[in-house]
Amino acid sequence: MKKRLPLLLLPVLALILEALPYGAVLQFGRPAAAPLRELYSYFDLTPFGYANFAPLFTALGTCVLLVLLALYAGTGKRGLAAAARIAAGVCALVSLGPLLLGIRNYSVTGALITASLLAECLWLCRVWRPKKENP
Repeated sequence: MKKRLPLLLLPVLALILEALPYGAVLQFGRPAAAPLRELYSYFDLTPFGYANFAPLFTALGTCVLLVLLALYAGTGKRGLAAAARIAAGVCALVSLGPLLLGIRNYSVTGALITASLLAECLWLCRVWRPKKENP
């Protein structure tokens, strides 16, 4: 169990970054000036209301990932590690969603969240390798 507990560090870091009010970006146009850039938490429903769906889905996926990793750390079942690997990969891809709206709709905090989720996915790929059979 102690060997599997460090797997929880990166998703907890991602969850902390998602809770900060600096991740999700909204651009509001102003007629006579430059667009107004507002930053929100990934758990805030305001970006979701303005059709920026990716931050909320990423935050919910990270919560699911933490539950899967906690279950894996407690039981050691390899199927849970495989499910967590898939969840981490999906969360990392969904967290890139604001880039579809333009680079100005992506923040440094969002990039750190994506990096931590991608690193967790790669770490789980290393953990979940199939066992080699002896000839």
